[in-house]
Amino acid sequence: MSPVPTIPIQSATTATTETVDATPTSLPDSAELAALYLRPGPLQLKSLPPLALYVHLPWCVRKCPYCDFNSHGLSQLPQQALPEADYLQALRADLEQALPLIWGRKIHSVFIGGGTPSLFSAAAIEQLLNDIRMLTGLGPDVEVTLEANPGTFEAEKFSAFRTAGINRLSLGIQSFAPEHLQALGRIHDDRQAHAAVAHAAKYFDNFNLDIMFALPQQTLAECALDIETALGYRPPHISIYHLTLEPNTYFHRYPPVLPDDDLAADMQALITTRTAEAGYVHYEVSAYAQPGRTSRHNSNYWEFGDYLGIGAGAHSKLSFPHRIVRQLRYKQPKHYMAQAVRRQAIQESHEVAIKELPFEFMLNALRLQAGFPVNLFYERTGLTLNQIESQLNQAETQGLLERDFQQIRPTAKGRAFLNDLLQLFLSN
Repeated sequence: MSPVPTIPIQSATTATTETVDATPTSLPDSAELAALYLRPGPLQLKSLPPLALYVHLPWCVRKCPYCDFNSHGLSQLPQQALPEADYLQALRADLEQALPLIWGRKIHSVFIGGGTPSLFSAAAIEQLLNDIRMLTGLGPDVEVTLEANPGTFEAEKFSAFRTAGINRLSLGIQSFAPEHLQALGRIHDDRQAHAAVAHAAKYFDNFNLDIMFALPQQTLAECALDIETALGYRPPHISIYHLTLEPNTYFHRYPPVLPDDDLAADMQALITTRTAEAGYVHYEVSAYAQPGRTSRHNSNYWEFGDYLGIGAGAHSKLSFPHRIVRQLRYKQPKHYMAQAVRRQAIQESHEVAIKELPFEFMLNALRLQAGFPVNLFYERTGLTLNQIESQLNQAETQGLLERDFQQIRPTAKGRAFLNDLLQLFLSN
């Protein structure tokens, strides 16, 4: 048996770490954690940022070879049956446990991700949303997104999700080409991809398509065809990602042959040109939206807003007047469910050290094409720009950043070499 984990409560002013025993009898309950986080500290946040809710449903039909998310194939479950009722009970207990940490705060968006959340029944999704509404007072105008994959739905299921309270759908298409879908290990084919988009457009006036490029053996013409096909459906939002070989994935262990850097750059240039010609705003590194249709939930991440994450392996970032805290739930679904019903879903919790805040903020905000208002840095971190003046000057000197009295934004060079720009804000 593994040793009982501990929850580090790290001081924001020193490198020392106070450890709280994570046994069920000694772990602080939520009210005690709230009191701990509300105690005086070095930060002085004048107001708290917007709060979003992320819900993780960790199961999928089969894990894709490029995926490094906390997802688990159905083959790992007895009779491949989703434990919907048990997992919903755990999610409710998890949210109840977290309530003292977010008392009085309005939730601005909800995102149900995975895994493949559309594997869950519409009745289960409706119960989940009812629980969230009852516990948090969720407003009627909140953006509520559900991730779905072609091949995991019937036509009537999308209609039922809409009736259940989902008002934005995010479809994991990845490609419309059968050979590339096969290379990516997707369970759907091109016909199912087209059918899924058509049904999404029928039942949702707000939906997103996920598309990938720089795929194994992909040519520029094939990339162009995927983009033209996606644009032909006029989705309000498109997320277009460069395939990367992430650690701890099948593709990382057995790398496929991918387009070289020059070809990948040509693909990116083509995507930028065609989406702009089609009227889409390229507002974040991988995000393109029709005017007024940006993702509220993801925008909150990029603007260093707060989010409460519930579900197996979910992360949270929560601000308090004098500190910013990150949390992690237990990852393995069965263990998470057991811990959540005992009000012990949190595996780790720590304060973000002051010296780490500039990098954490920039890691998100500099993904935005327009950058961020100068006052947002102070509002979200409690730090002044004077504390990172040397880094800002260095970024400007290298041509990676530009700023005026209102806005700080990455240049075209900064966007192309974003890792180099971010490196400047890493703490020593």
